[in-house]
Amino acid sequence: MDTLVIRRADIQDAAAISALATSVAHCFTIKASGEGAESFLASLSPDSIAGYVASPRFDYRVAYRGQQLAGVIAMRDGSHLFHLFVAPHMHRTGVAGQLWQVASHTAMVSGGVREFTVNSSPFATVVYERFGFRSVGPRAESRGIAYVPMRLAVEEAGATPGPGKP
Repeated sequence: MDTLVIRRADIQDAAAISALATSVAHCFTIKASGEGAESFLASLSPDSIAGYVASPRFDYRVAYRGQQLAGVIAMRDGSHLFHLFVAPHMHRTGVAGQLWQVASHTAMVSGGVREFTVNSSPFATVVYERFGFRSVGPRAESRGIAYVPMRLAVEEAGATPGPGKP
């Protein structure tokens, strides 16, 4: 199997990131059809993703296995985990954990971040809990998507956030 290569995303990755994100969007939308989540789905378009990648507020990292995009992570303003998408056939292979380790380490080293937040899809809360995140509120619904607000204080999780032990 090819080695996983993680690197900073660039504008040329926007279409592949968009395709990956939209392929798993049903995990976030309340209705499988996406009805009611049009603004969320529009935020996943190639043009929207390109805008995020170009913005200094966002740090996008992509993980490729061979020529195939295996996953993507984005941090907004250094401490909010904005996007984390993994190709369905790559679930449970450690891609999310490796992306999180790179993104969280980068945020802590470059920005001195000591706390992270994420609005997790209900589907992904178990993954974020393994990283050390804890729910800070009940499941919420807004603009056609469902999410659980979560937080990780680095002091609570140890020196380096990362996948926890089962």
